[in-house]
This record gives sequence, structure tokens and C-alpha cells, in this order.
Amino acid sequence: MHFLLFYEFVPDYLQRRAPHRAEHLRLAWEAQKRGELVLAGALAEPADGAVLLFEGDDDQRARAFVQADPYVKAGLVTRWSVRRWTTVVGQAAATPVRTVA
Repeated sequence: MHFLLFYEFVPDYLQRRAPHRAEHLRLAWEAQKRGELVLAGALAEPADGAVLLFEGDDDQRARAFVQADPYVKAGLVTRWSVRRWTTVVGQAAATPVRTVA
């Protein structure tokens, strides 16, 4: 199954992230190496949030990431949520749906 973690950032996120960025990225790359985090990145223009795609049996990996994330601990994230994402198209789709020709 896939889960999307949505972050909403403080207005001055870009100015405040530097002291926390290395640790945030280290945690993200570690989650990726374990096969939990598939893709992640900040939204652009404006840089007011981020989306992280997790894979697993439930949303606990995404929630554990939030609890350890220095961006959250430092108050750069004003709000976050996790949503199950039903993926149906693509090689990595959890529940592929194909039409019959």
C-alpha cells in the first residue's frame, strides 16, 4: 500500500530550515534505504509544503517519520496529515487496474 504524508510549512520555512536540513535529509535517505520512503520533496512556487510517498502495510512508517523529523520538532511544519493512496497505474502500483482491449 502507498501512503502520502503532507506537510504544511511556516511562511519563512526557507529561511529557517538550514540548521535542520542535514538531519531531515539523513532521516529521509535512511527511510528510503529501508524501502519505506519512495519519493519525497518540497512543493515549489510557493515552497509552502512537502509531499512524501511511503510504502508499507499501514501508515505507521509515515507517522514514525513525523515523530523523528527535525522539521516538525523545530516548528517548521505547521500541520501534517497522512492519507492512504490507492495507486492503480504504473509499475509500482499497489493495486494495478488494467483494461482489457
